[in-house]
Amino acid sequence: MHFVFSPPAQAAAGLLDLPWDDPLEEWTDDRLTEIPQRGLSRHVVRFVAEGNDVFALKEISERLARKEYALLRRLKEFGIPSVEVLGVVVDRPDDLDAILVTRFLDYSSSFRALFANPRGAHMTDRLMDAQVELLARLHLAGFMWGDCSLSNTLFRFDAGALNAYLVDAETAELHDRLTRGQREHDLELAHERVAAELMDLEAGECLADDVDPLEVADELVHRYNHLWHELTADEVMKREEQRYRIADRIRRLNELGFDVDEVELIDDPSGGSRLKLTTRVAEPGRHRRELLALTGLDVWENQARRLLADIASFRGWMEQVRGRKVSMHVAATRWLDEVYEPVMDMIPPDLRTRLDEAEIFHEILEHRWFLSEAAGRDVGTTAAAQDYIAHVLPHVPDDLITLPPSALGAGS
Repeated sequence: MHFVFSPPAQAAAGLLDLPWDDPLEEWTDDRLTEIPQRGLSRHVVRFVAEGNDVFALKEISERLARKEYALLRRLKEFGIPSVEVLGVVVDRPDDLDAILVTRFLDYSSSFRALFANPRGAHMTDRLMDAQVELLARLHLAGFMWGDCSLSNTLFRFDAGALNAYLVDAETAELHDRLTRGQREHDLELAHERVAAELMDLEAGECLADDVDPLEVADELVHRYNHLWHELTADEVMKREEQRYRIADRIRRLNELGFDVDEVELIDDPSGGSRLKLTTRVAEPGRHRRELLALTGLDVWENQARRLLADIASFRGWMEQVRGRKVSMHVAATRWLDEVYEPVMDMIPPDLRTRLDEAEIFHEILEHRWFLSEAAGRDVGTTAAAQDYIAHVLPHVPDDLITLPPSALGAGS
């Protein structure tokens, strides 16, 4: 037997005594755990809780396992949202297939779970936007997915929006650059699979009556083409407009989560200039980095943007009370001590796994706005948190991880 694990080795060490000699579907181990409403898979997939982590184990051929292991590592290097691969186990006895080991994505949901327990309005729109953005990011990096489907994607809430993460890369291919034909083939597969998956939900009466599977699949293609045009299309502009038009185009791309590698201006027969942009996937956003530097909170980009806005509001209140300017660093420290941490301390232990902390705080801010609108005055964060914890959070579906008693005991 041969173990190939990438760092961190400490996480892999606890998995070494699993029954690797046996077929995965026959395993009986106290660390095996269930993931309610998990996505579908054509392979045997089991989940193992080790320490404070949960790992997904997938049994596939050695060739596919090694390929997917390498591709998932490259996706991480490119900064594209995907599950974190830990390693592969090959050369198992009795010609057993290899096992690919990935880290389960905390606080994530399958598309089936999202449709079964929709949270907020326009769930289909948000889910399609997330899937389209992931596909565009892959294509910019030269990845042809080959199996773009909702079942091969996990979704995570980020300040109300959804972020999509690639889960299955065994059919993917990496190229220096994708041709138009390769992109269009990937898009055709996505249309076919998404329509089929939603039809399956419709047959099981898990889809809202106003959601048409074919219309949603058509809309996915439309949204992808619109986004790809925004990311890559040339633009002709008058010379006197170049400065602000280029700045505006780059700003729009940054807001979409993409960076510009190169700006090229070419003389156009019209007398103006043709703008050509080379676009790439953005590094983790500046809001996330700024919040981490100010507070030590490591959250997702949209969450960071929302928390920074609340800190700015708190800073304005401090300046009004003090009658003088207050630095962002001082305001953030006070906000963390007097607002954020007291709210987190209010959450009962049995409700803490419903959402990650930053998402709960974001929802409390949303709840404060709705309560204040109804009351005709600002009700304050504390009152909003109390009402949210009493009436909203208990009805949020619990996270997808159900740990076995042994793991719960080890973490307590």
